[in-house]
Amino acid sequence: MTVRLLPAVERIAVPWKNGGGVTREIVAGPPGAAMDDFEWRVSLAEVGADGPFSAFAGVDRILTLVEGAGMDLTVGDERRRVDTRYVPQGFPGDLPTDCRLLAGPVVNLNVMWRRGGGPAPTVTVVQPGLPLAVPVGPAVLIVPVEGTAEVAGRTLGRYDAALLADEDAVLRAQGRTAVIALTRRG
Repeated sequence: MTVRLLPAVERIAVPWKNGGGVTREIVAGPPGAAMDDFEWRVSLAEVGADGPFSAFAGVDRILTLVEGAGMDLTVGDERRRVDTRYVPQGFPGDLPTDCRLLAGPVVNLNVMWRRGGGPAPTVTVVQPGLPLAVPVGPAVLIVPVEGTAEVAGRTLGRYDAALLADEDAVLRAQGRTAVIALTRRG
């Protein structure tokens, strides 16, 4: 099994493309990909003020609220209230998206991928409890978003991550943990 550890402490805050917040990239594919040429990208986005999200042509997103009270989004012409933590929400990344915070700053787990390049990633947030078999293929990213988790013999703190490839693994979540099945290696 290939396990790549991605510690939260090593991530650097980078201003959004439109300057309206900051993002901390967890991992992107292919390795070394920039904002303009990634196939897929996973990050934690900190939203500190009302305003528009950056638009990404030809990109879809799955956003999961992990901190804060939530947001009232307008995606294209559709209003969407995002006020329940740990519930993944998908939407097109190239539609104009405006955000109004409900009660202060939020942090979102953000998964983005280019349309037309294969099946979309899936995001599942698992509850703590019994061990869970995590099928790997071609890659799965594990990110504890509340508490800690153990996978492949490694303990991950909140927002640490492990990118797994090649074999199945067992996940023991001590808190809510995002399991992101990616369609390409990275």
